[in-house]
Amino acid sequence: MFTENRPFILTLLFLSLLSKEIVSETIEEIVVLGDWRQISADQEDSSVVLLDAKTIKSHSMRHFEQLSYLVPNLNFAASDSRARYFQIRGIGERSGYQGTPNSSVGFLIDDIDYSGQGGIATTFDVKQIEIHRGPQGSRIGANALAGLIYIRTKDPTDVFEANSEITLGSYGIKSTGLAFGGPFKDNESISYRLAFRKDKADGFRKNLYLQKSDTSRKDEATSRLKINWEPTEKTTIKLLVSRVDLDDPADIWTLDGSLNTLSDRPGMDSQKTSSYGLKIFKDLESFELQSLTSSTDTDVIFSYDADWGNEASWSPFIYDYFSETLRDRKTFGQEFRLVSSEAGLNKNKEIEWIFGVSYLEIKESNLKRDDGNYGDPSDPYGPYASSSSSSSKYESENFSLFGNIDYLLSETVKLSLGMRWEDWESKYSDTLGDDFNPSNNMSGGKISLIKKTESDTNIFVSIAKGYKQGGFNLGLGLASDSSNSNLLYDPEYLTNYELGINSKILASRINFSAVMFYSDREDQQVLISTQVDPSDPNTFSFLTKNAAEGVNYGLEVNMAMELNESLTAFANLGLLETEIKNWKSRADLEGRAQAHAPKRSYAVGLNWNPAQNYYLRLDVTGKSSFYYSDSHDKQSKSYSLTNLSLGYQKDQWNAELWVRNAFDKYFSVRGFYFGNEPPNFQNTLYERHGDPRHSGVSLRYEF
Repeated sequence: MFTENRPFILTLLFLSLLSKEIVSETIEEIVVLGDWRQISADQEDSSVVLLDAKTIKSHSMRHFEQLSYLVPNLNFAASDSRARYFQIRGIGERSGYQGTPNSSVGFLIDDIDYSGQGGIATTFDVKQIEIHRGPQGSRIGANALAGLIYIRTKDPTDVFEANSEITLGSYGIKSTGLAFGGPFKDNESISYRLAFRKDKADGFRKNLYLQKSDTSRKDEATSRLKINWEPTEKTTIKLLVSRVDLDDPADIWTLDGSLNTLSDRPGMDSQKTSSYGLKIFKDLESFELQSLTSSTDTDVIFSYDADWGNEASWSPFIYDYFSETLRDRKTFGQEFRLVSSEAGLNKNKEIEWIFGVSYLEIKESNLKRDDGNYGDPSDPYGPYASSSSSSSKYESENFSLFGNIDYLLSETVKLSLGMRWEDWESKYSDTLGDDFNPSNNMSGGKISLIKKTESDTNIFVSIAKGYKQGGFNLGLGLASDSSNSNLLYDPEYLTNYELGINSKILASRINFSAVMFYSDREDQQVLISTQVDPSDPNTFSFLTKNAAEGVNYGLEVNMAMELNESLTAFANLGLLETEIKNWKSRADLEGRAQAHAPKRSYAVGLNWNPAQNYYLRLDVTGKSSFYYSDSHDKQSKSYSLTNLSLGYQKDQWNAELWVRNAFDKYFSVRGFYFGNEPPNFQNTLYERHGDPRHSGVSLRYEF
């Protein structure tokens, strides 16, 4: 994997060993922007990566999952180019379209919980993205076993400002974006910001059977309105309304391992989500009261050609299957926080604290329809047709208490204590006969110690315990299973240990961070894929079960360097080891590495300003091989991707030429291993490949 880029990669990795947890082209202080607090990144007591607006723009990436390549030990599983589920340090859901309502990795945008929904992470008009690795939930209402992804879009400003963007590229890529806002007329107490984004592309795959190049197209629109109102000096009200409309076909799986598909009935992966958020901040002298209200309404159509081929593909057999799921999910969240202020106990900044209560309600309904037709020329009875339809309803309620206290033991030592308790209740029923009401009570917490040295270095050690609620396997008709061995699964608990350092070297020209971590998993939830009937691909399903134990440990190194006035660089490295332990029901997997957990992930890059107004950016990202699933031993191949951009910037104008995957590397991000081809339906590996080389030009104007 390193053949073409070995000198460049080794040079920057060597520099990383000599020398903050940022991926930025300039060395500047970056602040964690969560509404619960604002703190310099180098004062964090856990592993966090911050991607600011400048970094996002510089890498010419339209969606968050593209930016995820820059973050060590962050992986994603997707059926198309939109990741719904992420894995941090090898922990997280791996299905692109089916999973539990509660995700191991939290995904928040402007404090609205989109975990497991996906599709709404456009990077246009985003102020900052934060990736918190390790258990979270003592400072916010959302629980996250493996980590939290927090996206904060740009807020209204007290003066009028606007930015626009147009992108044209290969494969029919067309993107336009416009954002503007400021004070509302002459009323300085009210400000607004409107943002619109439209993305279209033909897709990177050609359907050879239908002779079409748009069966994996992208047609996505996002709009957002933010209004800030300050009726008094001590009261702030923030309103958010957003809409995402995604109309994307799902013709992505191939029979021959190429980027060419053969489907006769391409499916869809469409999503329409409306979101509403209301934040109220009230300064009560000794503390601030924060109220966060949110709701989402999401309609999804997910369908696919279950045989991945056509009548010519299977001749002389008749083999034609199609699957469709219609999903409607509604969520409502209410969170209250009490946050210390400088006028209260925190007047000397010896104590900072936050306490909160959170309520989250989810209502979801699903309609699944499958149909098929199979015929064997040697069968005298001729072809037979199959058809099935089932519906399900799911409701859940989460009630949580959380809190965190930061106490200065001295001018250089800070102790942090956090806690979380959660009650989860649910109801599930479907037309297949499943009907049950599982519930869990869970708790976790965190303790950390930060030491600041005289050399502008912070050293921290932390112990955190997180959890993920139990659940049930959806819509499998397992109620008749008297043993319930495949029906329900228990909560998973994780104890995470971290030792880290954040340092500024050579008058802050080098920002360096390193974190060692060890995670002990108890009752690990493992996703098992199975095909119930070898002759019927519609019986291919996923089951979640508990393994006895698991361990995840490794190292994360992040560095940003100012080499001279015109040249900056960054280097990020993630090392990860995982293991499934004491799983008696799957002895064949005992001691094996966990799925979607590459042992090595890295990102290195350079930003060069050869002349006034001109810049050249280069980054190389890569991952080692990883298992596709915990139910088989098929793996991806290691890969590295090179991205380039050449730009000119003057005043408010910016023009940029860019190319992604410059060396046209053929790589995969997800794989199935099951029998899909008659007459023997022998298990075969099918892979979802990443995007090939594509290029374009972007023009931006800010005023």
